[in-house]
Amino acid sequence: MSTAEKTKVAILGAGKIGGAVARILHHSGRYDVLVGDFSEDALERLSRDVEVKTAKVDVTDHDGVVKAISGCRAVLSACPFDQNEGIAAAALTAKVSYFDLTEDVATTKAVRGIAKQAVEGQIFMPQCGLAPGFIGILANDLCQGFEKLDRVKMRVGALPLYPTNLLKYNLTWSTDGLINEYCNLCDAIRNGEMVALQPMEGLEHFALDGVDYEAFNTSGGLGTLTETLAGSVNDLDYKTVRYIGHQYLMTFLLQGLRLDNRRDLLKELLEEAVPLTDQDVVLTFCTVTGWRDGRYEQVADARKIYHGELCGKPASSIQITTATSLCAVLDMHVNGQLPNKGFVRQEDVALSDFLANEFGKPYESATQVRAPIAAARKLAADLTTGLGTTT
Repeated sequence: MSTAEKTKVAILGAGKIGGAVARILHHSGRYDVLVGDFSEDALERLSRDVEVKTAKVDVTDHDGVVKAISGCRAVLSACPFDQNEGIAAAALTAKVSYFDLTEDVATTKAVRGIAKQAVEGQIFMPQCGLAPGFIGILANDLCQGFEKLDRVKMRVGALPLYPTNLLKYNLTWSTDGLINEYCNLCDAIRNGEMVALQPMEGLEHFALDGVDYEAFNTSGGLGTLTETLAGSVNDLDYKTVRYIGHQYLMTFLLQGLRLDNRRDLLKELLEEAVPLTDQDVVLTFCTVTGWRDGRYEQVADARKIYHGELCGKPASSIQITTATSLCAVLDMHVNGQLPNKGFVRQEDVALSDFLANEFGKPYESATQVRAPIAAARKLAADLTTGLGTTT
């Protein structure tokens, strides 16, 4: 396919995720990719890895961003969440569709406001990663077919395969995003009412595939589902999955030492003390309970995606899941499989189309988790007696 026939897209941010997205789209042969970043070193490293166009772009310079992305079909932000509102405003000016990976609720609200001014064929679609992102697509799909919903529970974790420190955790993605999740209020629905829950609370334990986990409230993972399911579900929540013991120590740091009010210091401490790893696994676990054909039923979906290769290069599971999810929804937009104007939610994506997309294959081929028979029997007994705390 010649360059003239390829779809032109711009990626802002040449870090791990932006670089992975560029590699995926370039290797598909169907996209003409420009990557912009303020760091010339980051652009040079990317150029050695994949043959895409690069440009030095200051994302805080509105006119500079407009100039860089003009003529593209879409701009994909792989920048920190606090840069996304400005990038979305530049996309509006350039009449270019916009996608991002933010988990930040306020940023998504700002993007939604900008999307009201979109022209025909231009969409604004934030929250296109793993959570929010794929988990919302999955949960919405599981809700279909129920005459009446009771509970929707979404659990996601990006975990090191070999936890060796006291936190039982390694940094696998944005530290700023992690702190946001752990410190900001959490949207949920309780007894049919939209509420804001405290982060790090709601601790629960469960076992899957022979491994014990804990889960607790974190911010942003629900995306827009609280609005979508408002009035039709009794309880809806999202929790982050970690190995047992992590929540206690993080709560000590955040609340005991009050580092939730000193986020810059918290970031510095985490990045100096908690090593990065590419040897990780992503776990998604979603359950939906409600009434079908007059019966009270539950459906569940649990998957694991391991680190591996991405277009011939080693990649962490969080890189794989985040980058491919973003690429899949972009491709669906180009193929006319999404609404054609304005703000687009993850719930507007059909799970079957997502999994069938070339870029959705890591999710489609993910390891399906099955609970051991003994564990399943114990869980059923606990729930029957009212002692169960798992989903």
